[in-house]
Amino acid sequence: MTSASTSAIASTRPGTRRFPATFRWGSATSAYQIEGAVAADGRGESIWDRFCATPGAIADGSSGAEACDHYRRWADDIALMRDLGLQAYRFSIAWPRIVPDGVGAINQRGLDFYERLVDGLLAAGIEPAPTLYHWDLPQALQDRGGWTVRATAEAFADYASVVLERLGDRVPRWMTLNEPFVSANHGYVTGEHAPGIRDERAGLAAAHHLLVGHGLALGRIRDLAPTAQAGIVLNFTPVVPASDEPADVAAAELVDGVENRWYVEPLAGLGYPADTRERLGWDGGEILDGDLELIAGRIDALGVNFYSRSVASADREATDERAVPRTSMGWEIHPPSLGGLLRRLHEHYGFSRYVITENGAAMPDEERSDDGRVADHDRIRYVAAHLAEVHDAIGEGIPVEGYFVWSLLDNFEWAHGYGPRFGLVEVEPGSLRRVPKASAEWYREVCHTGVVADPL
Repeated sequence: MTSASTSAIASTRPGTRRFPATFRWGSATSAYQIEGAVAADGRGESIWDRFCATPGAIADGSSGAEACDHYRRWADDIALMRDLGLQAYRFSIAWPRIVPDGVGAINQRGLDFYERLVDGLLAAGIEPAPTLYHWDLPQALQDRGGWTVRATAEAFADYASVVLERLGDRVPRWMTLNEPFVSANHGYVTGEHAPGIRDERAGLAAAHHLLVGHGLALGRIRDLAPTAQAGIVLNFTPVVPASDEPADVAAAELVDGVENRWYVEPLAGLGYPADTRERLGWDGGEILDGDLELIAGRIDALGVNFYSRSVASADREATDERAVPRTSMGWEIHPPSLGGLLRRLHEHYGFSRYVITENGAAMPDEERSDDGRVADHDRIRYVAAHLAEVHDAIGEGIPVEGYFVWSLLDNFEWAHGYGPRFGLVEVEPGSLRRVPKASAEWYREVCHTGVVADPL
């Protein structure tokens, strides 16, 4: 790293960190978690609509049918983002709004909505950063096999073309998929997410077809928006063994292979990790000639979602009872794991750019200030500590370009319903009134100054 770039991130005083002037500050959401209006303007049914209607699937029996009503309140939400000083906004486009049956007829009213959103963001000086798929597969495609069949990957590429043809002239950066591990594992192996299938073989097929879909969609982006940057978003959970015992070490290696290396290594041109393939007993029957080359097509940036690390034990019944700081989801708060992850990614795979596309914490949000707002100083400490790790990584020459805090709004947290609250902004039940928390006021200052101070 040059002396000029080093000085650009130098601390202004002890306990503060200045980020490069080009670093992008943003926040993130996803369509099903905030939009609501699931039957409006020709939107088709998604697997999450069907899954939420399954008794017992969602912890509080809720759904995203209303969520934050962002579909109708988008203009007010953009004004809120502008007030917070966001430079970029990561959101997802709902496939069922664009192609209600997954293939076939195009719903122009769905495209109109995202065009209004993109144009509104640009008018507010906020860069739109869309993700084409954040788990809301059209139910009609699931009825034909979902991600377990190759036709869904091909349909995804066609849907991507429809979106790019409308919006590709004004969106500078695209992401294809969000967290394919979660789509494949939680949706098709554990069944805790839509479509609720429990079949390891189906999960392996889904994982491959998701990555094929990414590769096909990447090609459409290159064709239809040749000047745009394009990438994919992976979630990473660094794994450590519960002890030095060989069985625990082996358990950690397997979890790392399934959750982390299974996705990043094909993208880096290394194919699926052989040790994990052997332990899973996967014959790779879904891999067709040219697939691995397609998946390894050059990406401009790797989106990195990070929340916590995990501790692996050979005893599957063992519980992690360590007395460590945790979020209200029970996830360990361990910021050094983010720094270690960035170093590992760059050392082993050497992608040209990285963006922290999600990082945040569900917190109790019980403390209130005198004016009634949520005083979430625990969330501020979480975000500041993770940003310190990002700052250190940049100082070591790792090209991290931006940070998107999860999430802009309290929202529908998938199978957990509305219990966990990740937002910088409270969404009051019933009225859905947006009330910025203390963390929003803190993040506003970060966005405006590019300086992160150690919180008190």
